[in-house]
Amino acid sequence: MNEAPAAYDNVPGNYYDKYNTRNPIARYLMDGFLSSFDMLTAKTGVRNAYEVGCGEGNLSIRLHDRGWNVRGSDLESVSVSEANEQCTKRGLEPIFETRSLFDLTPEVASAELVICCEVLEHIPDTEQALAILKSLAKPYLLVSVPREPVWRALNMARGKYIRSLGNTPGHIQHWSSASFINLLGKSLEVVEVRKPLPWTMALCRCD
Repeated sequence: MNEAPAAYDNVPGNYYDKYNTRNPIARYLMDGFLSSFDMLTAKTGVRNAYEVGCGEGNLSIRLHDRGWNVRGSDLESVSVSEANEQCTKRGLEPIFETRSLFDLTPEVASAELVICCEVLEHIPDTEQALAILKSLAKPYLLVSVPREPVWRALNMARGKYIRSLGNTPGHIQHWSSASFINLLGKSLEVVEVRKPLPWTMALCRCD
């Protein structure tokens, strides 16, 4: 029998390479996500970033290829290895390491922009996670989560996770755009919100 996750544990999800999908509908949705990401990161006016939950490194490498200084970490060592392979292909030293969000400190992970995309829905204690992210962001934080109930409705429409009513494995938090922005607003200054289907993405200031 599986034990329930500890309060500060991340809950891994299923693996799906959404950044390199060839499915035309998924590609269209990802283009919207990446367009919002590009616009909000550019809005900060900075060039130094740390990505929490970097996965295979696609967002960080996207910024690196545009001249940013980036680093990152992820809970899953296999994903970190794949991310560092992208560094090797570019002749870079590895910039990603295996760390839990809850092990991060300003001494090792602070940056002008901290990125945490598609992570918070996997974490039991969201407020503690946000407190850590706030301590790292000097001054910007960019976060995104699946937008509910749209996310689950789209999964159901494509015949996925029917028994779980469209809930993606590993998603233990579920926010509408309004509820997520309300959560962020309790401790952060929300600078701008974008809603690329089916996500909510917010740029925040932490000072």
